[in-house]
Amino acid sequence: MTEIAEPMQTAAPVSFHTGEAATRRLKARYAAERRFRIYGILAILFACVMLFILLFTLLKEGTSAFFQTEVKLAITMDAGTIDPRGTGNPAQWDRGAFQDLVSDALYKEFPEVTARLERRDLRGLVSPVAGVWVGRLLDKDPSLVGQTIEMWLPASDGINQIVKGSIDRSLPESQRRIGDRQLGWFDALDERGDVRMAFNTTFFTSSDSNYPELAGLFGAAVGTLLTMLVTLAISLPIGVAAAVYLEEFAPKNRLTDLIEVNINNLAAVPSIVFGLLGLAVFLNFFGMPRSAPLVGGLVLGLLVLPTIIIASRAALKAVPPSIREAALGMGASRLQTVLHHVLPLAMPGIMTGTIIGMAHAVGETAPLLMIGMNAFVTSAPTSLLDSSSVLPVQIFIWADKPERGFVELTSAAILVLLTFLIMMNGAAIWLRKKFERRW
Repeated sequence: MTEIAEPMQTAAPVSFHTGEAATRRLKARYAAERRFRIYGILAILFACVMLFILLFTLLKEGTSAFFQTEVKLAITMDAGTIDPRGTGNPAQWDRGAFQDLVSDALYKEFPEVTARLERRDLRGLVSPVAGVWVGRLLDKDPSLVGQTIEMWLPASDGINQIVKGSIDRSLPESQRRIGDRQLGWFDALDERGDVRMAFNTTFFTSSDSNYPELAGLFGAAVGTLLTMLVTLAISLPIGVAAAVYLEEFAPKNRLTDLIEVNINNLAAVPSIVFGLLGLAVFLNFFGMPRSAPLVGGLVLGLLVLPTIIIASRAALKAVPPSIREAALGMGASRLQTVLHHVLPLAMPGIMTGTIIGMAHAVGETAPLLMIGMNAFVTSAPTSLLDSSSVLPVQIFIWADKPERGFVELTSAAILVLLTFLIMMNGAAIWLRKKFERRW
């Protein structure tokens, strides 16, 4: 009797997706995913911290610029000083004498101050251009000549910084711009109630000045507006027309491929290159005026043109082909299809790209410096050919000045520019949300 051998039991094959090795791989993959999430969170936190530091610094330095220390003085509008010729014509007044009226008012407040050097220090309590405010008041009402009027006039930059705490008055006198004697006179005025902190309307109503208490953003804001109007008038129609042709009508060949590559490359070209282009073409070749909003708008128009073309093409591509096919099937021509159906549906995306491009342009400085828009302009431009500055260039100019008052003006101007940029980007987001179509 033969014994029947029992069949040998073989172990089941281990799958690649099972077993200890697969478990280790799965754990390693989950660990890598957790690390990636942590890295992402850390990156976001780092960006938020840097943004907080930036905003905190700007707010700390810039909010004080929205306020100005003022001193109340009784100004005697002496007719003999203002109008020595006795013509009675405001156009022939001695404008330089307005500051003398301010000095005389200070002398009356402190009659005991008679020495020449002491009077010079006494005049240092108020702005050396405080007479401008006297002139503005008389220009509004010439009948005030001959009367004594109490006026609130801006204090000097040194006094202003002392009041705001930017300069420590407990420092030794040699380390302060304001001497102990001047501080004593100022404290006397303060005890009389002749000192106040008021909103700095000059910051929004005046143009550039060598004196921080007289400097403002109005001229640069008007120049920015005119420059952006030229930029929009140049870039929007040309950019949209180029995008429509390339996307809807141009044949697909090497030439159009080369054009598309160059448009994409132009979007990454440093902005100063466009400034050099404007300097060579618009100023040197065509002889256009330097520092004019027209030239600045042309340069910035070339700068944002690639961005608008790329954004417009992306918006046109997002329109479903069924829209085109339906219009063509109803007998519309290709031009009618684009103008009456495709372009209106793509317009929200086009406008969003345009606003983002304009927001990019409004913050540019380098190309405008190349065409001379860093000129010292003390009045707002009245035409596209007048000399002008723009907000980012004005910030650049103020940041280079040594006076402590311009430090806070620089930060305040940055806050205004950031507010304007946030509004433009917010408008772009609102347009996208309001007119967005989901296909």
